[in-house]
Amino acid sequence: MSRLMARSFMDLLWDYGVFIVFIIFSTLVPLWGRFFGKKEKTKADYVFGVGTISMGAMMLSIARGTLGVRSFLGYPSELFYRGAAMWETLYGMVTAYPIVCFVFIPVYFNLGVTSVYQYLDLRFNSRLVRCLASGTYVIRSLLNLGVTVYTPTVALNTVIGIPYWASLLGISVISIIFNLLGGLKAAITADVIQGVTMILISFGIIIQSMISVGGFDKIFTTPAEDGRLNFFNFTGDFTVRVDTTSAWLGQLFMSLSIFGCQQNFVQRYLSMSTFKEVRRTLMSNIPVVIGLFSLAWIVGMGVYSVYAQCDPMAAGYINKMDEILPFFVEDKFSYLPGVLGLFMASLFNGALSLNVSNLNSLATVTWEDFLSHLPRFKGISDKQQLNIIKFIGSVYGVMVMGVGFAVGLLSGVIESSMLMTSATSGPLLGVFLLAMLVPMANWKGAASGMIISHIITLWITFGSLTIEKEVVLLPTSVESCTNETFSTGIIKPSKSWLLSNTPLEVESDFSYLDSPFSDPQTQQSSSSSFPDSLYSVSYMYYSLIGTFITVIVGTIVSYATAHRDDAYDHKLLHPAIYRLSRLLPGKARRYVNNPDIRPKVRMESKVPLDKLEQDNFGFDGQSEAVVVVSEKKVSPLEPGIFVVSLSDSEKSSTVEKQNETYRKLDEDLREVRT
Repeated sequence: MSRLMARSFMDLLWDYGVFIVFIIFSTLVPLWGRFFGKKEKTKADYVFGVGTISMGAMMLSIARGTLGVRSFLGYPSELFYRGAAMWETLYGMVTAYPIVCFVFIPVYFNLGVTSVYQYLDLRFNSRLVRCLASGTYVIRSLLNLGVTVYTPTVALNTVIGIPYWASLLGISVISIIFNLLGGLKAAITADVIQGVTMILISFGIIIQSMISVGGFDKIFTTPAEDGRLNFFNFTGDFTVRVDTTSAWLGQLFMSLSIFGCQQNFVQRYLSMSTFKEVRRTLMSNIPVVIGLFSLAWIVGMGVYSVYAQCDPMAAGYINKMDEILPFFVEDKFSYLPGVLGLFMASLFNGALSLNVSNLNSLATVTWEDFLSHLPRFKGISDKQQLNIIKFIGSVYGVMVMGVGFAVGLLSGVIESSMLMTSATSGPLLGVFLLAMLVPMANWKGAASGMIISHIITLWITFGSLTIEKEVVLLPTSVESCTNETFSTGIIKPSKSWLLSNTPLEVESDFSYLDSPFSDPQTQQSSSSSFPDSLYSVSYMYYSLIGTFITVIVGTIVSYATAHRDDAYDHKLLHPAIYRLSRLLPGKARRYVNNPDIRPKVRMESKVPLDKLEQDNFGFDGQSEAVVVVSEKKVSPLEPGIFVVSLSDSEKSSTVEKQNETYRKLDEDLREVRT
């Protein structure tokens, strides 16, 4: 018998009503501006939402994209049954923010790129490297989005009776409407609504837990006494599922790949006006992420304190770990009709907002990195480009729905999604580090590093499936279970009421949470022989392994294949690395001025150039027009490096006119030196 059958008609009516009202509200509010406000007229308006997104909304959107639905649903069950070891991934997440802010953003910000993978094309002058990176992102995102949108649909089916195909169709249709009518601004507004809703529900659960156990202090003392809050566990064993070292390093490299190399995040950074605004947003977001991340774990502590002496899973009321939070809401909020409907609507909207955000980014990447270079689309207008991007996003919406249906039929799709996420983060991060931090890196090294890294990490990932890993959960109790322990109407289901076919432990951004694990103290390597010992390495380290392979192989191959034609614009390097390279002994590296780099130009800027360079390493959105070709001694046949500050009239010219001026200056300099 399902739980749905045990609930009264009026309770069910309230839940349905709240669910429908919330979905309508969260859909119409982000699109309100489309009908009554400023409409996007250009591709930049759609992709970046220029000048219309507040810093607060951007902060919450970035935090929402960082944590995802998984933080809301999965972390409480993680603490309940496995403890707080994974909480320490917060160290790596927080460490990643300043690195992204001061390493990645100064390079991206003033290049005038729309797709983050366009940067790789500019740096390596290679379509192959660009397509390798963007293709990896597209495939991974499609698989992950299919899992993401499917996960809450089965929960909705088994809890409040909505057919999973109807939920999946609803998410997809609303996502396509968002894609056609909204753009980045609508996606961010949806993120804000979803984020605020999750925060309010989380606080409600914490307050209810405090009331149930008789005090706020017991929320902390009970899990601590039962061994749920053990931190700073340095095992030194690479096969342990997670300890402090692997949590920090694994999450650091995963977060750098997501925050610094993934289109949906970089697209948000570039939508801001100045580097100073980006820096303020990212650094201010650290306490926000710490708070939201920790909030989910405190929810788990509250749920554990309530059920410490009567584990619903051990007692047979739920069959999967991630059912614990929906069970708590149904059990402890039974006196408030509609709360369960709001909870399930937040899951639905969580998948919806993630889908909307990623469809926008997927469409942008596909247009900029693949279709825009086809002869058929050369010279089309900005409005036509915008329409094509919207059409691509709609096609992706249908494809994600198809993957979602496939997830319901083929469990291997879920596994493929998890494997793709863990295996591709390292190569993607590695090629960007090569581009920004290794001056000698060329396209041959970058392509070789990515391909070899993909092969090795996929080999390790699939090989790990051949290793038996014991699933060990922390002990729970059923000593205090009675017929009155749970609220009236709570009965043991005849089968899993939340996810009978697909585990909820499948969230797109953090795949290391998605598979069965062993307890850190009991997990042992299944074999000490090679390659089993390699297969036994915790996949918390996969992103680190992939990154180092890409950088090492890429550097070696670049050194062996160095050629004069590898010259590129020095603005594509990190400014600090460029300055450092000029101080090193040896032959001066040849740089060229790339006319395809079209920086943001803001005529209202009156800030001195030296102040801007000090502010953001020389690449601010309000920087004066400056051409730097080289500052080192060069041969007569190579362009020399000199700085030219343009006049006031030239500053007000278009970007195309600036580029023509720069080229003429180079030609004049060549003639003089000849």
